[in-house]
Amino acid sequence: MGDIVEDALIFGKDGLTKYCIVNREADCASKTKLGGKDMELVQSILTNNPCYKEGKKITVKGLMLHSVGCPQPNAETFVKRWNNPESRRACVHAFIDGNSGKVYQTLPWNHRAWHCGGGANSTHIGVEMCEPACLRYTGGASFTCSDKEAAMAVINRTYSAAAELFAYLCKEYALDPLADGVIISHKEGHGRGLASGHADPDHLWKGMQCGYSMDTFREAVAAAMKCGHGGRQNSGL
Repeated sequence: MGDIVEDALIFGKDGLTKYCIVNREADCASKTKLGGKDMELVQSILTNNPCYKEGKKITVKGLMLHSVGCPQPNAETFVKRWNNPESRRACVHAFIDGNSGKVYQTLPWNHRAWHCGGGANSTHIGVEMCEPACLRYTGGASFTCSDKEAAMAVINRTYSAAAELFAYLCKEYALDPLADGVIISHKEGHGRGLASGHADPDHLWKGMQCGYSMDTFREAVAAAMKCGHGGRQNSGL
């Protein structure tokens, strides 16, 4: 999760996704297979959010992975909460739903978001993974879990969907997922002086002792790209 940082670099590149769009206003849905997998993206641009209205653009140099830091698996909850003129604290490019794995795109990819409270707002796309409902935060990044099996179903789903999305974005913006500083977490961004002092999503994986890390995630993105996942599509926005 992030805070507003006022400095910005203004660049340009077409921003909206070119693959699998679910247009809710038109009440129609479609799925596109990416390398044999269904990736469903719901276009839910936060047109009432001050960050969207500000309209600043970036040259995409990397991708930052977040998790929401609260026990809420439903991405639409965040979309509805943040799509209003009073939402001045944060704005990200996408949420990944914990129940379905759907990606809710909330900003055009080339818009400058308020996702990390630091300089990476001007260089990195920010994506939030929703978290299991069975977590209970006890202070800071510490939490307890009442149902590990249910929690891991959500974590596996968001991890996989994030890897597919990041594979697409790496192809779209000609990024090497294994290059230094290209794919980072909020926690890693803080360590580089590019983001505020948050621990996500590393704290979630470590706390669940599930074996996931940013190193395994970067490898998963690279593997998805080699397998043809995340391929660029010609239809949609």
